[in-house]
Amino acid sequence: MTEFKLFVYGSMSEGMVHYPKIADFVQNAQEAQIRGRCYRLKVGFPVVTDEAEDLIAGQLLTVAADSTLLLTLLDEFHGVKPQEPEKSLFFRREVNVQSADGIEKAWVYMANPRKISLGATVIEGGLWREKLATEPALTEKLTDGQKQYIQRLGASTGREIVPIDLALYRELMNLEMIVDKGRRLALSKLGHEVYRYLGR
Repeated sequence: MTEFKLFVYGSMSEGMVHYPKIADFVQNAQEAQIRGRCYRLKVGFPVVTDEAEDLIAGQLLTVAADSTLLLTLLDEFHGVKPQEPEKSLFFRREVNVQSADGIEKAWVYMANPRKISLGATVIEGGLWREKLATEPALTEKLTDGQKQYIQRLGASTGREIVPIDLALYRELMNLEMIVDKGRRLALSKLGHEVYRYLGR
């Protein structure tokens, strides 16, 4: 077990959908900031790139774990591809983090600007918490039935046919979450993005 610093924001923050993935390893959390540019994905959650100098709020975590194992799992979750960085969804970077204790180094997952989905918009000033408070994420607006179906499709291998009722089909088509591939349905790009941000 070793201790290391991790800066988190958005869905990985305390109280958010992906925080449980790391919660058991967190020894300490404090409010902190990094420099970057913040985008709001179409699904509603933020991602940060290192393209600009806005102050982005988040949490500086002290994590106690097998650092190699946990960081490998987090890399996998974030779509980090060390052998093919141009295909990575995120990059894991060591950056300067400003907290009440001063400036220190921590790992953070920065989005690959080339992989940010169409429809993402810049959050001026990096104020993602305020944006989420006034405009909740798309995942908060879905019904339980819609969430369950997106999760079933997201977890399917693509070979099996996942049955659906006509009303749900219409709802998800109107929301642009699914595409009809003739004999079967599949998640659209937005559907895949939503699936990624549903707790599972």
